[in-house]
Amino acid sequence: MSTLTLNPAPYIIIDFDSTFTKVEGLDELAAIALKGHPERDQIVQKISDLTNKGMNGEMSFAEGLRQRIALLKANRSHIDSLVDFLRTKVSDSFQRNAQFLTENAEQIFIVSSGFKEFIVPVATSLGILPDHVYANEFIFDEEGNIIGIDEDNVLSMDGGKIKILSALNLSGDVYAIGDGYTDYELKASGLANRFYAFTENVERPRVLAVADHIATSFDDFLYDNKLARSQSYPKSRIKVLLLENVHPAALKAFESEGFNVEFIKGALDEDELCEKIKDVSIIGIRSKTTISKRVLENANRLMAIGAFCIGTNQIDLEEAAQRGIAVFNAPYSNTRSVVELAVGEMILLIRNIVGKSNSLHQGIWDKSASGSFEIRGKKLGMVGYGSIGTQLSVVAEALGMEVHFYDEVEKLSIGNAKKVNSLEELLAISDVISMHVDGRKENTNLIGKREFDLMKDGVIFLNLSRGHVVDIHALAEAVKSGKVAGAGVDVFPTEPKTNDEPFISELAGLPNVILTPHIGGSTEEAQENIGHFVPSKLLEFMNNGSSYGSVNFPEVQLPKLKDSHRLLHIHANIPGMLAKLNHIFAKNNINITGQYLKTNEHIGYVIVDIAKGYNEEFIQEVKEIEGTIRFRMLY
Repeated sequence: MSTLTLNPAPYIIIDFDSTFTKVEGLDELAAIALKGHPERDQIVQKISDLTNKGMNGEMSFAEGLRQRIALLKANRSHIDSLVDFLRTKVSDSFQRNAQFLTENAEQIFIVSSGFKEFIVPVATSLGILPDHVYANEFIFDEEGNIIGIDEDNVLSMDGGKIKILSALNLSGDVYAIGDGYTDYELKASGLANRFYAFTENVERPRVLAVADHIATSFDDFLYDNKLARSQSYPKSRIKVLLLENVHPAALKAFESEGFNVEFIKGALDEDELCEKIKDVSIIGIRSKTTISKRVLENANRLMAIGAFCIGTNQIDLEEAAQRGIAVFNAPYSNTRSVVELAVGEMILLIRNIVGKSNSLHQGIWDKSASGSFEIRGKKLGMVGYGSIGTQLSVVAEALGMEVHFYDEVEKLSIGNAKKVNSLEELLAISDVISMHVDGRKENTNLIGKREFDLMKDGVIFLNLSRGHVVDIHALAEAVKSGKVAGAGVDVFPTEPKTNDEPFISELAGLPNVILTPHIGGSTEEAQENIGHFVPSKLLEFMNNGSSYGSVNFPEVQLPKLKDSHRLLHIHANIPGMLAKLNHIFAKNNINITGQYLKTNEHIGYVIVDIAKGYNEEFIQEVKEIEGTIRFRMLY
């Protein structure tokens, strides 16, 4: 919680179902009570429909409540099970701010059309006072079956919440938070100053239309009113844009943290992205989306980029760094998948399995060993010896291949792999050639007619790296002439942005050529690994300031933020910056509890943990230091 100068808490009236908790209590009680009942789903749906009509103001609340109770058929024992369930369904933002609820308990009331029997145990576990819970009550028979509700309770009637708030006669500002029309009626009656439509769990258009404010989370409400909160800035106000159908694990990771996430299946071109990226703080892409300097110029709030793939050549890394935008990728998460595809294609191509299979599908029985070979004893030549190349080297050697590689950077070979002195030498000696280079512009058409002419007759050629590194026309001519006996291509100079666009290539229809739609890393295992890995790095950066694993930022691995406020200062790498910062801290009597600094060629990254007690004037001084690129505060 922040100890900055904050407003005193107003009286806060909170709804329970779908606000304090993520679900509707009566709906869930019905699902528990009717377990095993042949018409369970239909009855629960009827109760849910009645709930929604009441919440939207489409029917008399009192009438809807009685109809729901008549359908319920529940027992006191079912309520115990419901309470256990609801404790796991408290809205995330209320759980995060349990300290606020406890410290301001006198100012907070739960006013609900639900039932005390399940609300009180859940609400009091987060600090709500039991006598500040106003709700309906069940009537039970001697066997504990629910047979009705307390008809004298004003909350069982239309306008019940208004009557409760009127009886409370609270003096001062009163703010109502809820997802239903009956919560809005507190404002409409004049008893509440403001109505906040709570949308963390459900959005009801009719309720949104009459709200004074929309609270996407309880943090959002607290931030709007300058009240103490668990987050320095509400994550529900931070936009995340995920493109190219990244794994659902990524979407879940951001949503579970409370971020505002937009998910788009396809890629976007530069013009589309320039428009879409406005107000986005985090973007996740794969290889088809280019984040150029122009895109970054339109990214007014962007703080981090996640590349859900190995390469980052589609991102202007230097421009991003100069704007204080950290870039993270997944350098190892899909290497195994690419390696397995390469090995599989080698075997299929050198045995001419593709041609045999196609013939058999046409009814032609061609049982012959002609043109079919083992990979054992063959020379594998790899162009590039990075994380994929080294792993392929190990697997290929285990299969009996003789491994050679060429890389412009000096690399320590693994196993018996041998480095050759030139690309030309590698091409001349290899039976199978596999491309594993990055996508830098200098690698454009690295393999063209000249290089194919240098290869052995009948070579097997694979490109699972980047589309533009191979001249497709030259490859097609080499296949047609027989110079290349078989080719496997997973990447292309121009690729469709979505699955709905057609694919056109000179390689289509050529014999013993395997074409795959850029799926080298597209296995369930790899995509799930990436879907977990990249968001974890992005979240560490956003939540904690840690930049470990960034490809364009000074790497700092930080301890978790605890009992401090953390200041993150990104600046041009110029002398004396740390001294200037420390002078400001000393002048303002700021107690530093931890300090970290890392620099690279272009930027410096200073992280300072300070004690909570301070005034805010010094923050402006920090922001105004010459050379400051970006300043952020976390708590």
